[in-house]
Amino acid sequence: MRYLLIVFLVLIHIKSYSQTSDSLANPIIPTDKRSFLNNIGMYLNMRMAQRNYVLRGGYHDYDGSQFENEYTALGIYAKVHDKININFRNRFNKATNVESLDQLGNSIELANINISVVPDFKIILGRQDAYFGGYEYSFNAIEVMQYNDIQSNAQAYVTGIGLDYNLSENHNFGFQILNSRTEHWEEKYEEDEEQDIHQPVFPVEFVGRWKGSFFNGKFQTIYSYSYGTESKDMYTHFITLGHKFETGRFKFMYDFDYNYEDLDTKGLATTIINGNDISDEHFVIGVQEGPVAQKVTYLENWIRTEYEVSSKFRALLSLMTSTAYGKDLKTDTSGRDRLRTSYGVIPSVYYRPFDDIDVRFFVTYVGRYFKYSTFAENQLGAVNYNKNEIKFGFIAPLRVL
Repeated sequence: MRYLLIVFLVLIHIKSYSQTSDSLANPIIPTDKRSFLNNIGMYLNMRMAQRNYVLRGGYHDYDGSQFENEYTALGIYAKVHDKININFRNRFNKATNVESLDQLGNSIELANINISVVPDFKIILGRQDAYFGGYEYSFNAIEVMQYNDIQSNAQAYVTGIGLDYNLSENHNFGFQILNSRTEHWEEKYEEDEEQDIHQPVFPVEFVGRWKGSFFNGKFQTIYSYSYGTESKDMYTHFITLGHKFETGRFKFMYDFDYNYEDLDTKGLATTIINGNDISDEHFVIGVQEGPVAQKVTYLENWIRTEYEVSSKFRALLSLMTSTAYGKDLKTDTSGRDRLRTSYGVIPSVYYRPFDDIDVRFFVTYVGRYFKYSTFAENQLGAVNYNKNEIKFGFIAPLRVL
């Protein structure tokens, strides 16, 4: 990645120098080839914050204040042929270990080519973002201060093939066949074979998405359904219904998510059922101890409102709930049992001081509250807790080239 960046910077320098100096009788890049640079783009997305933790009831973690680079990613896109574009993005504050199935580091979110078959139809090949629906997922990650539980734990960037078709100006359809995970089955599930979990023949996820626009764009939708094979004879179903209403300076978005999994890929129910409650000071997010939970369900609601007070100020409010269920946890016939419901409230204010560049300063409060069922408290040792913080920082989606 370092060498790729150096090459682009050298090309920029050559282009600039050749335009301002007559001393290059024979420029390195021929005149008829310089237009290629106009087909290359580079962007740097950053969000940095000073985080202040307060009233973290039941949550044993760092208390106080600290600066943090919450999101830093460099992306490159280019038109290399009339019919072919490339897209690459590396996020620097993600783990760089290479995944055994995708053969790419977790930090590489995008690495694909787009082939335009006809003007309204294209094929995407390589690592790409899954066509999940909803407006929470559609935002640039630097715009989301805290994702709801499903999106916080979803495998969003995987390798496969995607199809994208614009039926009309107001309707777009997408379909993907993707790896259902980024690492080989034996690395993730081999120790769980005693649970009757076995390697599938074709571990893939099928994703379909529809984007709709109505009433001159005032009402829009992003719906999706995905069906995946995580293990042999074990499947996942994920439905998201996203809605957006926009008029003048006001925007309102609402997402509903339903996620059923024969094998718990999100890990939240697994963590609770195995008694590794997040309020335990030794618990590490993303580390699961004990067998993987089966037959789990997640239901979520997400709301975001935005109001443009002026050209300089914007006010936002996000509200969210997420409930996790397990099946037959009390007895073999007890049915669906609630494990936990989480709540979130995130008010924010953005200040954009410059008219010609999108650099925003923000202040936001992130409040998350986690309430366990009586069963989870009494039988699994779960403890209610909350996380609260006030953040000051900046958001900068910068186009470098």
